Amino acid sequence: MARRIALAAQGFADPRPEVPTRRHLKRVLSRVQLIQLDSVNVVARAHYSPLFARLGAYDQSLIDEAAWSHSARKPRLLVEYWAHEASLVPVEDWPLLHSGAKRPGWWRHYAKIVEHSPGLAEDILAVVKELGPIGAGGIEREVVGESKRTPGPWWDRSEVKKVCEWLFGMGRLTTGTRRGFERLYDLPERVLPPESLTRRVDAADGARQLIARAASALGVATETDLRDYYRLGPEVSHQAVAELVEAGVLEQVRVRTWRAPAYRHADAKVPRKITGRALLCPFDPLIWERARTERLFGFRYRIEIYVPEPKRVHGYYVFPFLLDGELVARVDLKADREAGLLRVPGAFAEPGVDVPRVADELAGELRLMAGWLGLDGVAIGARGDLAPALARQAG
Repeated sequence: MARRIALAAQGFADPRPEVPTRRHLKRVLSRVQLIQLDSVNVVARAHYSPLFARLGAYDQSLIDEAAWSHSARKPRLLVEYWAHEASLVPVEDWPLLHSGAKRPGWWRHYAKIVEHSPGLAEDILAVVKELGPIGAGGIEREVVGESKRTPGPWWDRSEVKKVCEWLFGMGRLTTGTRRGFERLYDLPERVLPPESLTRRVDAADGARQLIARAASALGVATETDLRDYYRLGPEVSHQAVAELVEAGVLEQVRVRTWRAPAYRHADAKVPRKITGRALLCPFDPLIWERARTERLFGFRYRIEIYVPEPKRVHGYYVFPFLLDGELVARVDLKADREAGLLRVPGAFAEPGVDVPRVADELAGELRLMAGWLGLDGVAIGARGDLAPALARQAG
């Protein structure tokens, strides 16, 4: 039951639309609450893949417009900030993330540079105000280079980048747009609606609202799961969970195979069954917390990007394959854009699965992904016990 609740909460009980639109994007965002960003582009950028898993082959401009452009007809839906990790979050959640509920991130160490050189932050803000959206390199040239228009110290280039990140973490800069994957900084008042900037939320209320959002996205979860979703501190999370239980937003429940107490969101649905299939990137919110993935699915999963190649078990960039509510296989994937192929160096079945059916469904999803990525076909490699059956189906 816990697995079905979790899958429904993450949007896997919703049917894929024939033609995904902005309305369907909003529906997914209402389920997952946030989308993680990551620079790895072995298959597709991390923020594109969770939407493919839930919507199928959608136009990537849907999320590009929602996150990095704005018009009267299509107002910006998302803004970047440190949530789980670097993430896209709804613009209305900006006050929650700046309420004091979250502890300052790694960028807090750069405050020492600002204390020692207070003029540097002001120089950066002045450049962004005049020229933004602008990348860190452009800011460096203006602040450090000989073309600097106002007298003042010539700051070190690495310090400029660090203070940009500090200003971003403090909410004094945000991402106006992106060029490729390069962040172009801008002032929040030129990116966010006024109500997101003027609304004030105290730390305790911010924590309650973030934990409630995490519970909505997870369906049923331990306190550790809930706090991890937005990377809150344990003391903040414990208090927020207790208050939400008292308010009836969360219900404490017991999941038979879990050691820790669990909490179910009051609005969580329990579908009779989950059908359909999906390829899950390593940064998908359904599986990014590996201990929870193992508890829910009996599926031990580790990302092996940083593992030396001879020691990798399954491959460099492995996608688990979800089929009818179970994780039944995993595939190592690579988009070979030069050759026009979605390469599958390795494919591995989970114990006890119906291999012919898994291979058939997986081949269909790989063909769908290849078309979505603008690739001409799928090439199956030799590694893994699922590879021979998958090659027959994909061929």
